[in-house]
Amino acid sequence: MNIAFIVGLFPALSETFILNQITGLIDRGHEVDIYAHCPDNTTKIHPEVLKYRLLERTYYDVSVPHNLFKRLLKAIWLVIINFHKSPFVILRSLNVFKYGRQALSLRLLYMVFPYIGRKPYDIIHCHFGPNGLHGVRMRELGAIKGKIVATFHGYDIRLGIQNGHDYYVELKKNGDLFLSISPYNKRNLLTFGFDPNKIVDHPVGIDTRRFRSHWESELHLNRDDHRTVRILTVARLVPEKGLEYGIRSIKDILKRNSSAQIQYNIVGDGEPKSQLEKLTRTLNLTGIVRFLGNLDQSGVQKTLQQADVFLLPSINEALPVCLMEAQATGLPVVASAVGSVEKVVNNGRSGFLVQAGDVDALAEKLIYLIEHPEIWPEMGRAGRAYIEANYDINKLNDRLVEIYQKLINDR
Repeated sequence: MNIAFIVGLFPALSETFILNQITGLIDRGHEVDIYAHCPDNTTKIHPEVLKYRLLERTYYDVSVPHNLFKRLLKAIWLVIINFHKSPFVILRSLNVFKYGRQALSLRLLYMVFPYIGRKPYDIIHCHFGPNGLHGVRMRELGAIKGKIVATFHGYDIRLGIQNGHDYYVELKKNGDLFLSISPYNKRNLLTFGFDPNKIVDHPVGIDTRRFRSHWESELHLNRDDHRTVRILTVARLVPEKGLEYGIRSIKDILKRNSSAQIQYNIVGDGEPKSQLEKLTRTLNLTGIVRFLGNLDQSGVQKTLQQADVFLLPSINEALPVCLMEAQATGLPVVASAVGSVEKVVNNGRSGFLVQAGDVDALAEKLIYLIEHPEIWPEMGRAGRAYIEANYDINKLNDRLVEIYQKLINDR
């Protein structure tokens, strides 16, 4: 099959679930092109991006000058060099009667240029709802051809909740298939008015082969019970991840037991970092709470191997990949029971779930794990087995190909 992916940032450090789908499809003999708004704002990239030469398959949005005169001059030049490729697509994008301000501002014209002259696709897979809206608009203009598949994740569901049921009206009407990664997402898609016959359950997953469980060796079984317990969070530093509560829970632990030897490492980056660092200083946790910044996939795997307990204190989630990776490494986890987290963590067996924002409950469960390292192997093995059974990307990619083929055959 010829498959196009429409995404936001590419390559993006935090979106390994998209990268794993792309490389999995290439491994299965399919042709994949990637359309992205822009690269991630980082110099770090996953090795697979280079191994599969994905940047050679990636087409980025054309930048739109803020200055209107420069925008017009650049548009004229782009039209001159591209008009022969798709004249009707270019003319449609300038239809102010149909597209209003989006056409008048020339932004719609700029949007079509990355797609002009490309081959037709069997599948156009749009990750995140807004990219689905973009995909159906490009197809309506004739800039791209193929069946539109849209996967909904987390923030796009929140956009639909915040902006009302009509936010995705064009996608509901013109999309061909919608993949829901979790029961939480499916409930919201139905509430938004999406056709239930077009919704297919298909979670994101991880390549479990890349994550070696602690308990495959005797290394952690022979641990020194007096050494520092290393607690880890891997997350984008955004309010939805509830990192403030995670940091406060560390303070709560030390209030209850001032002799506790713990270290809390946070992997990730984002605008609230300075606020979280300030909170860390205010709570006198400097040196105990450490911000490690963004890491590529191998760096995350190494940090997971060095950790003892994984913490995810989110206040909003859909189906967090980081919890899959932590459990595949054999870590017991403590997480907030939000979204469909209960579908990833086997509560009481592979970890503990608490109410979102409950610092006392987070601290209580962390203290229990700190004081009972003897239960870590059993919880770790249970988590590993659960993720292998339900979220292995190789099984999921086989199913994704079946979903694509069924959609194509139903023409």
